[in-house]
Amino acid sequence: MANFKTGRISEDIRREISALIKELKDPRIAGGMLTVMRCDVSNDMSHCKVYISSMDGFEKAKQAVKGFESASGYIKRELSNALHLKKCPELKFIADNSIEHSVTINKILKEIEEKEEHKQNEDIEE
Repeated sequence: MANFKTGRISEDIRREISALIKELKDPRIAGGMLTVMRCDVSNDMSHCKVYISSMDGFEKAKQAVKGFESASGYIKRELSNALHLKKCPELKFIADNSIEHSVTINKILKEIEEKEEHKQNEDIEE
């Protein structure tokens, strides 16, 4: 039962922080294409790891994490109000490079696809 509740709270926190990105005025946060990849809430709901990724690269994600850390008090207050939590978990923001990694994988797949098409075109011409 507790696992279901922590999973639900994790997803709710992810959704709310994603919505709060638009409201935050910090230039480290507002300037880029940021995504909250996932949130991991501890079983006792006292801590939450929030993974932040950026389309602009890993360095931009690291800068955004610093912005989120400086706004963590505001974010906790908004989460507590929106989710009606008695005690909001301590938020730890972590830079994540999963978007950058997926872009790299996508490029590799496109190169393979182009090679396959080129090979098929050569076979047809023969």
